Amino acid sequence: MRLLGWIVSSFAVLLALAGLAGVGLIAYYSRDLPDYSQLADYRPPVTTRLYAGDGRLMAEYATENRLFVPIEAIPDHVVQAFVSAEDQHFYSHNGVDPRGIVRAVIDNVGNVLSGRRLVGASTITQQVARNFMLNNDVTFDRKMREALLALRIERAFTKDEILELYLNEIYLGRNSYGVAAAALNYFDRSLPELTLAQAAYLAALPKAPNNYHPVNRREAAITRRNYVINRMLEDGAITEAEAQAAIAEPLEVFDRQDADTVTAEYFAEEVRRELVGLYGSDALYGGGMVVRTTLDPRLQDIADRALRSGLITYDRRHGWRGPLDRLETFDDWPGQLAAIERPAGAGTWSLAVVLEMGADSAAVGLADRSRGTIPMAELAWARPWRENQRVGPAPSAPGDVLAVGDVVLVEPLSDIAVTPVAADGGDAPPREYGLRQIPEIQGAIVAMDPHTGRILAMSGGYSFEMSEFNRATQAARQPGSAFKPFIYLAALDAGFTPSTTLLDMPLALSQGAGLGMWSPGNYSGDFLGPIPLRRGLELSRNVVTVRLLLSVGLDPVTQIARNFGIMDDMPPLLSMALGAGETTPLRLTAAYAMLANGGRYITPTLIDRIQDRNGDTVYRHDDRVCAACPRDLWNDDAPPDLPNDRAQIADPVSIYQVVSMMEGVVQRGTAARLRSLGIPLAGKTGTSNDFFDAWFVGFTPDLAVGVFTGFDTPRTLGANETGGAVAAPIFGAFMAEAMDGIEVPPFRIPPGVRMVRINPGTGLTSAAGEAGIWEAYRPGTEPTATDETVPGGFGSVTAFGESVPSAIQGLGTLY
Repeated sequence: MRLLGWIVSSFAVLLALAGLAGVGLIAYYSRDLPDYSQLADYRPPVTTRLYAGDGRLMAEYATENRLFVPIEAIPDHVVQAFVSAEDQHFYSHNGVDPRGIVRAVIDNVGNVLSGRRLVGASTITQQVARNFMLNNDVTFDRKMREALLALRIERAFTKDEILELYLNEIYLGRNSYGVAAAALNYFDRSLPELTLAQAAYLAALPKAPNNYHPVNRREAAITRRNYVINRMLEDGAITEAEAQAAIAEPLEVFDRQDADTVTAEYFAEEVRRELVGLYGSDALYGGGMVVRTTLDPRLQDIADRALRSGLITYDRRHGWRGPLDRLETFDDWPGQLAAIERPAGAGTWSLAVVLEMGADSAAVGLADRSRGTIPMAELAWARPWRENQRVGPAPSAPGDVLAVGDVVLVEPLSDIAVTPVAADGGDAPPREYGLRQIPEIQGAIVAMDPHTGRILAMSGGYSFEMSEFNRATQAARQPGSAFKPFIYLAALDAGFTPSTTLLDMPLALSQGAGLGMWSPGNYSGDFLGPIPLRRGLELSRNVVTVRLLLSVGLDPVTQIARNFGIMDDMPPLLSMALGAGETTPLRLTAAYAMLANGGRYITPTLIDRIQDRNGDTVYRHDDRVCAACPRDLWNDDAPPDLPNDRAQIADPVSIYQVVSMMEGVVQRGTAARLRSLGIPLAGKTGTSNDFFDAWFVGFTPDLAVGVFTGFDTPRTLGANETGGAVAAPIFGAFMAEAMDGIEVPPFRIPPGVRMVRINPGTGLTSAAGEAGIWEAYRPGTEPTATDETVPGGFGSVTAFGESVPSAIQGLGTLY
């Protein structure tokens, strides 16, 4: 009995000492535990997503690619897959699972003996504690702190709240944080769309995503997935039939390159910059915003192709600048070719080396060891490049362009690869390629809804890979004659009519003391004498425009340029008549859009609406109130009337007169090549001094499009490379495809306009049976057959600078 008493007493003492030690350990590891109450305000960084106008994904921005999903929106089979895989007793333990610990100890004994990896016994709650507040150090200290935090978290949060934290935070590979992002990245499905087998595969990933890669370690991935399915069966979460069907399902993952996404890199980058400016980088990369943009993917695709094709066409007109590189030896030429870095902007073109020269073709080889030929027809464009965009003589043989060893860019002339064996059993003919060259010229194109300011398409250069500089929004260039319509608008506001006759005759103006005379000339070098205002704009006569500015004065034109957003502070120089100021393609296109909509002010926008992570709208471009819009059901009802609260910034009658004259630019003027489109179209070409910049901006009644072309470091495009020659074809290619199958209405005539049939060459009413056009006038200003050809008001403007209005004297150097 004394021995028994001694044993019991000793055990009690040891137990007490163990208890004291345990209390001491708990006190020791509890002294600086992180504050777990922060989990109640869990707001993880969430991916911001940009969507095109048709709802397709365009871009994502995130530090951690995560989509937060509340627990009530996560399907039961997804939740159960993770519980069965990670913590079978999750709903019964209090944060630490003693049974799991015992099982792990037993399993690890066998693992040590067999050399396998040790397994842990962390519960889901412990993983939450580790992921949010601790680190992954494999130490006793971290495990103690993890267990203590888990016990406290279980007392403060419900099981569902803990699962919500876990399933939204955990990393599952493929840059996927949380189950919702993983479901999209692996299977391109939302959580409710996941099959049982897919949910089980995701639940297999938390321990080591790379160990169960669906492609690189496919067998291990399937084995681990099936293990999770069997655990779910063991837990009674699924039936035997469901388990067998899931195990039989093939593991097929989604390739992100096949995603139905929209590519609009310049557009997306401009939206990104705007979001950073509005909300900051933290909100962009972690705020989980949903951004509905104005982009029309169809128009964007057309714009990209039209711009690139137009720049390539111009570049080929100015010759071949030579090979990209050269191979001196042909030892392992495929390997040498593969080691050469493809230049930015090459796109889908391939590098090739010239292997042999023939009489009518050049034989080339590609890095994949395939071979082909470049026929002479594909070399005919490659005349030698000369300084200032000149070209040498046309090549007559492949050797005039290429030499053996030259490394060049090529593109297959057919999308179908030639089989290596011909139908008769012999060798198939080699595949034919075209010689390609990345253009040096750059450009921009913008398409806009003139009634709302919504930017439907925008490309800021030949290739975003080459340069992220967005020439549509960031390049301030001289618009040349593309600015003239706004000078004519000022004249019409001042009482001129489209039939007012001006002198297209030599003019010289004093530039001030010691600066000599300025004599503006016309592009054609000739003078037409007295011509109507309309013909002056249609033919883009420089002297006529300068005379017009002299008569109207600079102040009205400066105010129009400011009202239409072309320039904030137009320099007070007569050279502004010829577009010597600077503006961006976006600003000028928006100004033309305001001509198209009748003179209503619009604000260009890339964004329709922004929602925060909770789905609340925090920004909307169109802030008009629609009282009739909130309805549960629409049965082919007429759309509700919305208030038109856009400011009227110009007289609608003057606006329509200018638009009608700009239609004449397309029908009879400098953009007559666009007449073949056969749709109501108005626009204006623009070319700056020495052919540095070439523009065309135009519009239908419901679509405004601007095109700019030029070198980033301004230099001549070459003789006669005008807006009509370089930019207008790009505009035409875009409009031809964009308007295909669309009925384009005529331009809308506002109240207060009287239409009179006139002779466009004289500006006078047309005689009976004489061909003419309908011209727009204010009532009472219509011409008659007896009108004077030169109206009054020009007493202070004479040829050769005999007199200059005092209001414009002393303005300094003119362009």
